[in-house]
Amino acid sequence: MRIYISVDMEGITGLVDADDVQPGGRDYERGRLMMAEDVNAAIRGAVAAGATDITVNDAHGPMRNLLPEALHPAARLIRGKPKQMLMLEGLAPEHDAAVFVGYHSRAGALGVLSHSFMGHEIEDMWLNGRPVGEIGLAHATAAAIGVPVTALTGDDCACTEMTEWDASVRTVAVKYARDRFSADLRPSEEARAAIEKTVTASLSVPLKAPAVAAASSTLTVRWQSASIASTLLGIPGVTSPDSRTVQAQGTLSDLYRQFGVWMRVAASLTNQPPYC
Repeated sequence: MRIYISVDMEGITGLVDADDVQPGGRDYERGRLMMAEDVNAAIRGAVAAGATDITVNDAHGPMRNLLPEALHPAARLIRGKPKQMLMLEGLAPEHDAAVFVGYHSRAGALGVLSHSFMGHEIEDMWLNGRPVGEIGLAHATAAAIGVPVTALTGDDCACTEMTEWDASVRTVAVKYARDRFSADLRPSEEARAAIEKTVTASLSVPLKAPAVAAASSTLTVRWQSASIASTLLGIPGVTSPDSRTVQAQGTLSDLYRQFGVWMRVAASLTNQPPYC
């Protein structure tokens, strides 16, 4: 059984602030070790379910957060950037299932460190007219590739967002949001035991192929800056319903990859910190 694990950082056990998840932050070094412990719990769960091949993708920020020497030896690590497929780099139809660790809720939600990819630079996103963030877009793209998402860990808001998107995905709330930068923390050992148990359970049932994705989807992004939207109109196929919103149509895999280009363009035009 081949398992793919995508690991973000904002939804990791115990982390609540930008200083916990950004390089140079006061508690970042501790945060990256906490990140390793959560993903190692997921790896142990996958191994217990019979996984023989496990790929972990470091999907947060610089994508160099996980220390290779801190990772469970049963897994291989994809590390660094740029990555054409962002949080899903390395995911292939040959994988039997995907697990999302440390994910967070979308922009506008009152979840811990909530945002959609780029802090307040992205005000909102829609997939086929449905509000979406990192969770929904990654889930839909994985499904289009042909890989079911079986489990997700994060705060309670991220878990709710996942359940609303796909109720079949098993979730683990490792903390409960009090506000955007505060939470009621689940004890670390308890949270990681729950991660391990839930991942094992999610992979120990018959894995169902995801529903066939539509041939074409529409991704819409509303930016904080009209300058970003205006610049993105230079990309063929990108249209703009208003001065701060752009959209494009295509297969989900192509849209996910193109969205990565949009973010690189946006990053070149702004110097905003992610959590403002």
